[in-house]
Amino acid sequence: MAHILKTLNSWFWWENIWMPINCTWADFVDRDGLVFPKPQQLYATIPYAFVLLIIRFFTERYIAIPLAKALGIKNVRRVKPQPNPVLESYFRECSRHPSQSEIQGLAKKCNCTVHLVEKWFRRRRNLEIPTVLRKFQEAFWRFSFYFTSSIAGFIFLHDTLLPSQYWYYMAEISFYWSLLFTLGIDTKRKDFLAHVVHHFAAIGLMSCSWCGNYVRVGTLVMFVHDTADFWLEAAKMFNYARWEKTCNLLFFIFSVAFFITRIILFPFWILRATLYQPTFYSTTPVIAYFLFNGQLLILQGLHLYWGYLIFKILKRFIFLKDLKDDRSDEEEEDSVTDNEEESTNGNKNGCGSGKHLLNSSHH
Repeated sequence: MAHILKTLNSWFWWENIWMPINCTWADFVDRDGLVFPKPQQLYATIPYAFVLLIIRFFTERYIAIPLAKALGIKNVRRVKPQPNPVLESYFRECSRHPSQSEIQGLAKKCNCTVHLVEKWFRRRRNLEIPTVLRKFQEAFWRFSFYFTSSIAGFIFLHDTLLPSQYWYYMAEISFYWSLLFTLGIDTKRKDFLAHVVHHFAAIGLMSCSWCGNYVRVGTLVMFVHDTADFWLEAAKMFNYARWEKTCNLLFFIFSVAFFITRIILFPFWILRATLYQPTFYSTTPVIAYFLFNGQLLILQGLHLYWGYLIFKILKRFIFLKDLKDDRSDEEEEDSVTDNEEESTNGNKNGCGSGKHLLNSSHH
């Protein structure tokens, strides 16, 4: 087994994959005061990711929540439906949005009114949607990181020393690892799969650029991304706080920053440099050339996809004055209280009381 792993390791680090002609790994050994990136340093990104998760926990609890309250965001507790095995099984295995005929069948099966079954599904769906306060916490954490990393990236672009680049890389890679670790509990949106692809592509791209000593271009890629993202997270926070004018202004700034950095600068400067300039120095590109540029092209494809979504939102805002994010589900409102349902429906069809299906306790 050890021999197999050693063979695979030698294949992976084969110089013909990573290095141009007349260049070997020996050229990247520390010497004469020069320090080069080392692949084994990337192992530290996993424990660093857990450190970021700890920082995120305290940031969201002790900074984001008080700030949300100051902005008028309340921690609304949702009404939790009474446990019902039949409806719960249907909700999980069949549909979260049953048709009217299916609701009627479920009502007969549970010996309850159609309205109670509708209300049970409405409340059950609401439990799957994060509260506004929870969304605000996530947006605040992302804003804090992107804003800090943007400032750090701007400083490190003028610093060619490896220690600063090291911490910039470690922080960025660790952050995306932490986002992958929390995918199951963070707010899920309709572009969930695109985010998964983006996170893996970002981690792979940053890791490979570190191993191949393409640190300068890697720093540029990270900086270009972060400088637009914190505007979006700021717009989200004020949207959750219902500061409409502030939200609209921030989203407009984000849109301008996004199109400049990711639709203009990224493809026409960075991609141009990585796709065409290497051919000036070698007529036989190495495998790493296709590996790096393939991941960069994946990112650009995601940029175009998100740019299309942003354009749709801007178009709707300009013509309809509606700045709504289509990627998120919205909470459905309850029409009447449990007591009202109990009094109007309890004696009508043998449901007994609404307590068997719905509960006025809060989640």
